[in-house]
Amino acid sequence: MTKAKRTIDDLTIWDDAIQMIRKAQKEGVETVWDRLEQQEPHCPFCEKGLTCQKCVMGPCRISEKKPRGVCGADADLTVARSFGRFVAAGAASHSDHGRDLVETLHAIGRGRTTNYKILDEAKLKRIADEIGVESTGKSIKELALAVAESMIQDYGFLHNNLGFLSRVPQKRKDLWNKLGITPRGIDRDIVEMMHRTHMGVDSDAVSLCLHSAKVCLGDGWGGSMIGTELSDIIFGTPTPKMGKVNLGVLKTDQSNILVHGHSPIVSEMLLNAVNDPEIKKEVQATGARGINMAGLCCTGNEVLMRKGIPMAGNHLMTELAIITGAVELILVDYQCIMPSLVQVSDCYHTKFVSTSDKALFTGAEHVEFNYTNAGSQALKVVRMAIENFGRRDQTKVEIPQEPVELMTGFSNEAILSALGGTPDPLIEALKAGQVRGAVGIVGCNNPKLKHDYVHTILARELIKKDILILVTGCATSAMGKAGLMMPAAANQAGEGLKAVCQSLGIPPVLHVGSCVDNARILHLCAVLANTMGVDIADLPVAASAPEWYSEKAAAIGLYAVASGIYTHLGLPPNITGSETVTNLALGGLEDVVGACFAVEPDPFKAAELIDARIRTKRTALGLDA
Repeated sequence: MTKAKRTIDDLTIWDDAIQMIRKAQKEGVETVWDRLEQQEPHCPFCEKGLTCQKCVMGPCRISEKKPRGVCGADADLTVARSFGRFVAAGAASHSDHGRDLVETLHAIGRGRTTNYKILDEAKLKRIADEIGVESTGKSIKELALAVAESMIQDYGFLHNNLGFLSRVPQKRKDLWNKLGITPRGIDRDIVEMMHRTHMGVDSDAVSLCLHSAKVCLGDGWGGSMIGTELSDIIFGTPTPKMGKVNLGVLKTDQSNILVHGHSPIVSEMLLNAVNDPEIKKEVQATGARGINMAGLCCTGNEVLMRKGIPMAGNHLMTELAIITGAVELILVDYQCIMPSLVQVSDCYHTKFVSTSDKALFTGAEHVEFNYTNAGSQALKVVRMAIENFGRRDQTKVEIPQEPVELMTGFSNEAILSALGGTPDPLIEALKAGQVRGAVGIVGCNNPKLKHDYVHTILARELIKKDILILVTGCATSAMGKAGLMMPAAANQAGEGLKAVCQSLGIPPVLHVGSCVDNARILHLCAVLANTMGVDIADLPVAASAPEWYSEKAAAIGLYAVASGIYTHLGLPPNITGSETVTNLALGGLEDVVGACFAVEPDPFKAAELIDARIRTKRTALGLDA
């Protein structure tokens, strides 16, 4: 049966996106939705995880008629191997992001950079104490070096233990030790996964799934947590502030620069350059009224959280932002950057500039940023954008609407500060039923699903049930555009959550950062569990990645589940070809780690599943007696 062709209104819920998709069609510019249609129908073997290309005896496809590959691997083993490598790549991505921050902190400590410095010295000292680094008598630079060297060991195999495991409730640590899934070293466990999944090594599906959990825990409580905490130390810990979101943040009369990717190492330097007095003089000479910097995806989340820099959009808005015809330059670092952006940029006057030697793009201009040259390179890039303003074709410029305001900057420190410096008021609100629970809505967009529909409907349904939302990554733009990240949105919440939000002057959806900052949610859960004397799995909390697509998102989902957090996915990973692996994910893990996955594309049904989970946990804690 032929699948019906989707209309533009089927693709997205946003007016700014609809207008830009129409503009792309009129101007002959190909978008992600066009390419999705070209690729359909997808291979059913690949969708189920039943293909294997790990050696040249194959490739193999597993089916009822051909139940084993050339090496003898069955469906369970084939799926478990593929999923293990899938999450290993995701864990490696976020953990490598963290490594870049460790390298920068190490350079600060050794006096090898003048581009970066410590902006939150108090947090540096606090983190040193947490991970067991002695701070007494050390200067800030000496302490930075000691913390960096300790975290370098977290990536290796010398310590056999991650520094931030000090935050994990003892009950959870005991369970991990019993199961043999306590992460030992970030890189060590990722490399072991690559070894285990080589032909002729680990051939037990359950064993591979448990090691997958270990790999992902090393990301959540290691690489990602390091990335979050060191970003705060170097660039400042976020505090509540106002920002703006949607394509309306672009300016017709200014030179527009978009930052895209994940690393604040690049975007923070660009922001400094944009604000340089000499640069401001130079831009005036071009006829532009100024330089306008805006963010996309998680790099956008980073500068939104810390500096209130506006967000142009999320993953499925990246091509559409360029299609406005108003972007002089897009500066990228790594992760979630569609290679198509180079071709879309070529359809307009936009310069596409890459900055990381690990993320090169054919046809792009490359300007390498590192801790020794970032300041001067940022000035160079801004001057490229200034010069490019004169090449803009005003007949192609279309900025679709005015931006929407949002509130951002809710780091854990900011949340606890709003509560008087302790989690006790939140715990009391949980006990009283004013806040029945909390859910982290995180992650990407997937063109298979209507853009941001599941994100926004799920959030609205949950806050009606007095469930507080913590949001990260690409879901942030969705919540902001829907008006859910403003204090006035408390009027859409249940009476209990509404009262709490109004008393604190906060929205019912709190922005806690980029996708690497899901580590903030892990940490906050640990703080609540430790204060209440329970395990994370006992808390009335859940997670959701409603429109996910990437390997990183799968790793995030698995470290949430392995930490004891029930996790909803809008789409299944490519594991359904194995009954063993699928049953483990959707229920079996509950008996192993105290949580499991649920897959549901319908946001209304997903809200009911999450609500039922929270109700069960509240009852077990005696909160609804």
